[in-house]
Amino acid sequence: MKVYTKTGDDGTTSLIGGQRVDKCDLRVEAYGTVDELTAFAALLTDCFAEEHLTEPVGQLRRIISQLMNVAALLATGDSARDKIKPIDPMQTACLEEWIDTMQATLPPITKFTIPGGHTAVSLCHVCRTVCRRAERAALRADRQYGVDHSALQYLNRLSDYFYVLGRKAASECRAEETLWIP
Repeated sequence: MKVYTKTGDDGTTSLIGGQRVDKCDLRVEAYGTVDELTAFAALLTDCFAEEHLTEPVGQLRRIISQLMNVAALLATGDSARDKIKPIDPMQTACLEEWIDTMQATLPPITKFTIPGGHTAVSLCHVCRTVCRRAERAALRADRQYGVDHSALQYLNRLSDYFYVLGRKAASECRAEETLWIP
């Protein structure tokens, strides 16, 4: 099977269910941004694996799988809405549990953190910001077409996870956590 089909040469693509839409459709923008986040999350996973930090590696692999589900929910056309299962609420609850567990080991802060200090820390913040962009794109798609609420909730919680993971990575990698002081 060839990778290229030439069906998108006119600037359209197919949603799940076969509906043809412009490649600049809000749903395509949303699932494309989730795809970008998935790639960055995979890079972050590789970074943690190289540092021999196994706990986040397992979490991130689970997150990457869920991001594929989020993308599928965003890529679903009207005729296939019931074919893709919503994100299990336990997956969002799991993010909350991981956030709470990490946060309990970190000193409280009252300022924003500035990304950097270690590659893993910086990649956490790249994932956080791409996740926020994906959430905004998904919200725009939701306003026009309707999006499964579980995907929106998962993206919202996931950006918080990446923020706290960045703080935890700074601690684990002995990187200085720099606070923004205006």
